[in-house]
Amino acid sequence: MEGENEPSLFLQFIGDKPKWRVIDFLLENRLRDFTKTEIAKGANLSWASLYQHWGDIERKKIVKLTRVVGRARLYQLNEKSALVVLLKNIESTLIREAADAAEERAVMKAGVNAGRKK
Repeated sequence: MEGENEPSLFLQFIGDKPKWRVIDFLLENRLRDFTKTEIAKGANLSWASLYQHWGDIERKKIVKLTRVVGRARLYQLNEKSALVVLLKNIESTLIREAADAAEERAVMKAGVNAGRKK
């Protein structure tokens, strides 16, 4: 599991750029919807940085508007987007590979420790 300051597996692979931080935040919180301000805060970005990339994220249909509450517009990851499906597959593959590698290290460590006890 990543530390608080360590980038996610997704960001380690794709690159820790503002647009990818937004997508990573939405991938990790795919069941909730957020205002743009909440997305910027969750992705550790300034409002200006989010605004710079938001148009592209919307044009590529990575997000969808879920509801309007007063003046606030809430957005969520667009699970029906073919691009989002691919991004989710990349994330799942990275997690699976990291888990497999961790399991392999644990097995190797257990084997080394068992050999020492003999």
